[in-house]
This record gives sequence, C-alpha cells and structure tokens, in this order.
Amino acid sequence: MASQQQQQPGGSMSQPGLQPPTSIQQQQQQLSQQQDFDPVHRFKMLIPQLKESLQNVMKIASLNLTHNTAIDNGVKSSDTSVQRFDKSLEEFYALCDQLELCLRLAYECLSQSIDSAKHSPNLVPTATKPDTVQTESMSYAQYLVMIKSQISCAKDIHNALLECSKKIAGKGQPQGIM
Repeated sequence: MASQQQQQPGGSMSQPGLQPPTSIQQQQQQLSQQQDFDPVHRFKMLIPQLKESLQNVMKIASLNLTHNTAIDNGVKSSDTSVQRFDKSLEEFYALCDQLELCLRLAYECLSQSIDSAKHSPNLVPTATKPDTVQTESMSYAQYLVMIKSQISCAKDIHNALLECSKKIAGKGQPQGIM
C-alpha cells in the first residue's frame, strides 16, 4: 500500500492517476463562486444562520429579562455584565436584510427569464450541435426576422422618446419679452 501512495509536499497522500488536490480545490472554489451568485442557494445557506441568530436573540433577551428582574427584586446588584441585546438584534436584522435581497434578486431573475421566454420562445440551433435540432426551434432566417423586428421596435421607441423630449424642451423655453 505504501508503494502505491506518494507523500505530497503539503503532507497529504495521493494515489497515482488521481488529480492533485489543488485541481479539486479549484473546482470546489469555482463551484462555490457559482453558487454564491445563485440567490436561491444563498437564501438556503442563510436560513440556518437566521435560525441561530433568532435563538441567540431570544436567549440574550431571556437572560437580560431575568437579570433585570433580579435587580428589580433586589436580589442582585447591577454591577454584573450582561450581553448586549441590541447587537444580537442588529445581527438578526442584517440577516433578514440579506434574505430580502436574495428573494428580490431571485424574483428579478425569474421575471427576466419569463420575459425572455415570452419574447423569444423558440431556440435557434447552433452550428456545433446540428443533431440536437428540436421541432420547436426556429431557423436562422426566422431568427434574423425576429431580431430585425425587435431592432425596429427599439428604434421606434427611441424616436418617440426623442420627439417627446424635444416637445418638453420647446415648451420650457421663454416666449420672449413683452
């Protein structure tokens, strides 16, 4: 067994024919970077942190309430230190804000995906994979016609906005001195 394994400089053992640990680590880093951009995955990762933070807030609130009750009853003096409730509450609110941003981003991604499917529902087959042509895909000529119509529509909107801005600018200028 010892003849099949070689000692690596970092102290880890590897078998011949397997990838070195650095390439595995790079793949894991790339995967984690891709998952960081996924708002749903980030949301799922933040939920356990939110639960832990809420438990911490409740625990600190309970300890502070018990401590303050003991002080009010004259059992303890106020010189003992207690954890800060406001800091734990701020941590909880910060996590809530991050979750809200993840949900908003996921909603925006979904909206863009729906709009994309609505305005360009058919796929265009690529030249690299002609065998994967589906019956619902459009030809390149049809795709060009669709793109030209979208460009035409964008130009019409642009021209309408320019005309409107010229009319607004024309009405805002003084009419001369009377």
